[in-house]
Amino acid sequence: MRTIKLTLAYDGTDYVGWQQQAEGRSVQEEVERAVAEIEGRPVTVNGAGRTDAGVHALGQVASARIAHPIDCATLVRALNAKLPDDIRVLCADDTADHFHARFSARGKTYRYQIDTGDVADPFLRRYAWRVAEPLDLGAMRAAAAVLVGKHDVAAFQAAGTDVGSTVRTIHRIGVDPHAPMSPLGARGVLIRVTGDGFLRHMVRIVVGTLVEVGTGRRPAADMSRILASRDRNAAGPTAPPRGLVLASVDYS
Repeated sequence: MRTIKLTLAYDGTDYVGWQQQAEGRSVQEEVERAVAEIEGRPVTVNGAGRTDAGVHALGQVASARIAHPIDCATLVRALNAKLPDDIRVLCADDTADHFHARFSARGKTYRYQIDTGDVADPFLRRYAWRVAEPLDLGAMRAAAAVLVGKHDVAAFQAAGTDVGSTVRTIHRIGVDPHAPMSPLGARGVLIRVTGDGFLRHMVRIVVGTLVEVGTGRRPAADMSRILASRDRNAAGPTAPPRGLVLASVDYS
């Protein structure tokens, strides 16, 4: 047996998320089906991040144990021939037997794209949150800076979530002007968040709160109060899933 590390990109629009659910198509289900066709038996494929319905990935990492001797380059081609067009395996590597895409991860980077052009860009409707109001990036950066470091981030988790600890370390948050790839040359804002782990809906709630700061609905100083409250009701709305992308997973 060998452990394979897969790096994947996918458009999550038409999926219930990475993880298999009782109803609806999941990315995990499609990848496991493709691997099983090559392996000749059912195979569990573990993902580094359980991206939610409608969330995309540029650098999702998955791991699987297989016995087939197929070389990694051929495996990439074979999987992509079997997968739907909105899921691609970017590379495959043999790795240590103990490697697990989720439990071996040391951190992740997420990107969130906001469309701020004068007119909503139809080419970004699946990949960005349309915000028509002007955004004060300076205020958003000041609010985001409060979250950098090790904190109890319970205020930024989805209601009803049950986890052992809500303490996480955010290494970096960037809020920058961004020109998305679009024939219309749209304007936008890109929020990048890197941390050692994230609670359910955490990045989307952080983004929703930062947008409230950017539009003047709440002051940047409010972020400290929200963080200290540990209360989901104190934070802003959950941003739509379509703007969120799992950009990369760190194992170093």
